[in-house]
Amino acid sequence: MNSKHKKTLKAILAKPTLASIAFSEIESLVLALGGEVHEGEGSRVGLHLNGGVMHAHRPHPGKEAKRYQIKEIGEWLKASGVKQS
Repeated sequence: MNSKHKKTLKAILAKPTLASIAFSEIESLVLALGGEVHEGEGSRVGLHLNGGVMHAHRPHPGKEAKRYQIKEIGEWLKASGVKQS
């Protein structure tokens, strides 16, 4: 995990929840943690990590994830055993 991934993880786990994280950065973080990103129908994406699955929609027309998505992904990452270093 490089410094950009660490910065993204810190932003995801920040309180209060930020709303300025590009969804592509979240996908990149999951891949860096050893997970997988599976394409679904339309904008649907499956994020797989440590046996857990999180389903989300890529935002459009913008690129930033919605605040509720960031909060849910942060909770999912914690439940998957990811800790901020």
